Amino acid sequence: MNRVVVVGGGFCGVTTAVNLARLTESPLTVTVVNARHPLGRGVAYGTLRPEHVTNVVARNMSALADQPDHFVDWLRTRSDFAHVPLAELREAFVPRRVFGDYLQSLLLWYASAFADGRKVRIDRIQAEAVDVEPAGERVRVLLADGTTLDADRVVLATGNPPPADLPGLAIDHPQYVRDPWGDWPSRLPDPAQPVALFGTGLTMVDAYLTLTALGWLGKVFAVSRSGLLPMSHFKGPDYPGFPDADPTTLRLNQVVTLLETHCRQLQSRGLNPAILVDKFRPHTQKVWQHFSVPEKRRFLTEYRSRWGAARHRVPEFVAERIDEGVASGRLEVFAGVIASLTPTDAGLTVSVDTRTGRRDLAVGLAINCTGPAEGPDTSGQLLYRNLLVRGMVTPDEVDLGVRVTPEFEVVDRAGRRSAWLRVLGPPLRGTLYETTAVPELRAQAFRVAEGIVAELKAARADVRAVDQTFADVVEYTI
Repeated sequence: MNRVVVVGGGFCGVTTAVNLARLTESPLTVTVVNARHPLGRGVAYGTLRPEHVTNVVARNMSALADQPDHFVDWLRTRSDFAHVPLAELREAFVPRRVFGDYLQSLLLWYASAFADGRKVRIDRIQAEAVDVEPAGERVRVLLADGTTLDADRVVLATGNPPPADLPGLAIDHPQYVRDPWGDWPSRLPDPAQPVALFGTGLTMVDAYLTLTALGWLGKVFAVSRSGLLPMSHFKGPDYPGFPDADPTTLRLNQVVTLLETHCRQLQSRGLNPAILVDKFRPHTQKVWQHFSVPEKRRFLTEYRSRWGAARHRVPEFVAERIDEGVASGRLEVFAGVIASLTPTDAGLTVSVDTRTGRRDLAVGLAINCTGPAEGPDTSGQLLYRNLLVRGMVTPDEVDLGVRVTPEFEVVDRAGRRSAWLRVLGPPLRGTLYETTAVPELRAQAFRVAEGIVAELKAARADVRAVDQTFADVVEYTI
C-alpha cells in the first residue's frame, strides 16, 4: 500500500489528507504528522476564545474546493446555528473555534469512514517532523523522537510559524511574548498596567479583543512601521467594469496607476475604494508572478502595508470595537520602529522611534503581533533548516518561502523538481503572494492531492506493465 505523509495538521494538512482519501481509487495510507497546535485546528482555528472570529463569511469557508456549500451545510446541523436563517448564516463571521470543530470533524469522519483499512487509512501522529531524506525509491520522514516514516510522497503543510523576533530584540523575558498564539493570558500582569502590541494587523486585533474580553483596564499601545489598521468589511454597490481589461501583464507602475485612478473615482462618488481589492483578487496571483524581482521587492517595501490593510479586513462589529478603543483612549495606534526593549522591575520599557522622535513606553507586557515569520531560514522550524542545509529546498526569489514548480513540487538547490516532496500554503507566499485565505488554500490542497493520486496511479500502471512484459517473456521462452 502506498503511503503519503502530510506534515502539519492545520487547515492545509487536514484538507490535503481528506482530498487524498476522497480522490484515490487504490489502497492508500495517509499519515498526518502534527506537532505545534491541536490536530485539525492549526494556528488560526486552535483558539478557544469566542471573540476570535473568521475574517471570511461562512459561504466562502468550505474546506472542499468542489463542494462550496459544505461548511454552511455543516453549520446547519448544529443546534447553536439552527435558528439562523440560511441567508443570514451564509454571511456570518463565525467563531474560529467553531471552524476548528468543523476541520476536526472532517478529518475524524474520513479517518473513521475508512477505518477498516481496505482502501484508505488515515493515521494521525502527534510528533515533530525534523527532516526528510531520500530512501531508495521512496522517501523517509525523520521525527524528533528518533522514529522514521517511509513514504512515497511527502506534503509540507506546515502553516504559519510564530513571528520572528524583531531585529536586535531577541530578549528572553517573562513579560515579552514571542508567540501571540500561545497561552500568553496566563502571563498577564496587574490589569491596570499598560500593554504594548508590536504590529497593527490581524494578530494585534486578536490580542486586543482578548484583552478587552478579560476586562483589561490598562492602556494598550499598538505600534507598527505603517500604523495602519485592517479595514472593515462592508456592504455596498458593486463596481462593474473593473478591471476593464486583463491586468495580468501589467507592470507594477501600471497597476499602481490603475488602482489610484479608480480609487479617486470611488472616493468622489462616496464609495469605499477597498472594493478594488476584491475585484482585483481573482487576478492577484498571476499579476504577482508577472512582476520582475525588483518590482516584487518594491511592492513589499512601498505598498505591502496599504494592500494588506485593505485586503485582510475584519468584520464590521470587530472594527467597531477597535474604533471604540481608539476613541476612548484605551487603545493608541501609531507608526514607529521598536528601537529597544529594556527590562524593569515592573515589566519592560519599550523604546519606539517615531516620526516626531523617540517614545519610551513603560508596560507590564509586550506581545509580538508582527505576523508569521517569512522565509524558510527564518521560520524557526528545524525541518526547513535541515532541508535548506542539504539543498533539498531553496528560498524563492524574494525569500518569502520556498521555490516550487507550478504543481507545487519543491525545487532543490540544483534547480531540479522533487519527485516526492510538495508544499502548499504560506511557504508559497513568494510564488503566489495570495496564499493564506481559505479559498486559495482549499484549491491548493485539492490540486496537490489530485497530482499525487495521479502520479501514484501512473507508477502502479508502469509496474503492472513491467510485470506483464516479464510474464510474456517467460511464456515465450518456455
